[in-house]
Amino acid sequence: MPLEGDAQRVSVYVGSSDTWHGANLAVAIVERCRALGMAGATVTRGVMGYGRNSRIHRAHVLGFSQDLPERVEIIDHPDRIATLLPILDEMVSGGLVIVEDLRVVRDHPL
Repeated sequence: MPLEGDAQRVSVYVGSSDTWHGANLAVAIVERCRALGMAGATVTRGVMGYGRNSRIHRAHVLGFSQDLPERVEIIDHPDRIATLLPILDEMVSGGLVIVEDLRVVRDHPL
């Protein structure tokens, strides 16, 4: 079913070394969203960033990395996002979770 009209986006900012039951946290969040039938979820990895502690995390030229920043974005109807938020509260012990209202003007399969 297409997602159009009023919607919300949840952005979850975590580190690549964060885990949930032994798996990468960002991957675990996307898998949970899929199991819940959420409209969509995407993970992007940053090459550099810092958070509350002001410690820089960056990708290195030789391919080594130190806890790179990851952002999980989930978009769905507000009622479905409301169902997801307590689950994220349980899964995300450190990081930032934000919710934004938005309007979807086009949703066509890729």
